[in-house]
Amino acid sequence: MHQASPPAADTQRLDTWLWAARFYKTRSLAKEAIEGGKVRLNGHPAKPAAKVRPGDELDVSRAGEHMQVRVVALNEQRRPASEAQGLYAESAESLARRERERELRRLAGGAPAPSRKPDSHAREALRRLRGKA
Repeated sequence: MHQASPPAADTQRLDTWLWAARFYKTRSLAKEAIEGGKVRLNGHPAKPAAKVRPGDELDVSRAGEHMQVRVVALNEQRRPASEAQGLYAESAESLARRERERELRRLAGGAPAPSRKPDSHAREALRRLRGKA
C-alpha cells in the first residue's frame, strides 16, 4: 500500500503566510484580498492555496498602501508582530514610496469629519460602495 508523502516544510499556503506575517487579521481576510487581486506572487495573480517559499516576491495592497516584500521565512503560527516582521523583507523603494505617500496624506489633512451620523440611505450607499450590498 502506497503512503502519501507528508507536505513539504519548505512551502506554505499564501493565505496562511499572509495571516502569520500579520498582513491580515484573519486567514479569511487574506483569502478575500488574494481573490480580489490585491496580492501578486512573483509578479502574477495568485490564488489563496498558492505555495510560497523563501525568496518569493509579493506585491501586497492593503488599506491604501502598496508593499513589495520578499519572503524570508515561513511560519504556520501567528506570532507577535516583532517576530512576524522577521518573515519578510520590504524592498527599499517600497519603503521609500510608502513614507512619501504617508507624508502626502499627512499634508493633505485627510477628509473632513461628517457633521452627523449617516442615515439609513447613506448607510446603504456606503454598503454598496464597499461591495457588501
